Amino acid sequence: MNDEENTGERPSKSQRKRDVHALQDLGTELVELNADQLAKFDLPERLVEAITEAQRISNFEGRRRQMQFIGKLMREIEPAPIRARLDIIQGVAHESTVTQHLIERWRNRLLAEEDALTLFAAEYPQSDLQRLRSLIASVKKDQANARPPKRYRDLFRALRDIIDAPVTPDPES
Repeated sequence: MNDEENTGERPSKSQRKRDVHALQDLGTELVELNADQLAKFDLPERLVEAITEAQRISNFEGRRRQMQFIGKLMREIEPAPIRARLDIIQGVAHESTVTQHLIERWRNRLLAEEDALTLFAAEYPQSDLQRLRSLIASVKKDQANARPPKRYRDLFRALRDIIDAPVTPDPES
């Protein structure tokens, strides 16, 4: 046989198994989504029902068998658009986590270091420094008096609003 004849052959059994496992893994990622995220996918109703059922199953063997069933249902649809949307969702989630960690680091620095507010203001010139000073003082006072962390959360929200705000170019530059 020459190479042209080989291209018409079916994939090997090992390749088919790898493909089936990849579809099952894709199904596992779908099972990990919440209902709102899952609704954004254009999936057949039978697959959505199987995914919802898998989310309810806690028994290991029952869940494993349900995941195999989801993998079987996944063979009937095109996986590329699903993979693309999952990559977008996971990218957004990762970006959101990175931003949240940045905000938490700034909050901790502002509470621990005296010159941190000056550094923050240099990096985020659109900051309302008076409000931040007031929140920082309130948080320190609450921590000293062992009060609930309401103002601590308020400081986080204020920093989030500043850090997430779109940067507008200075008209004088």
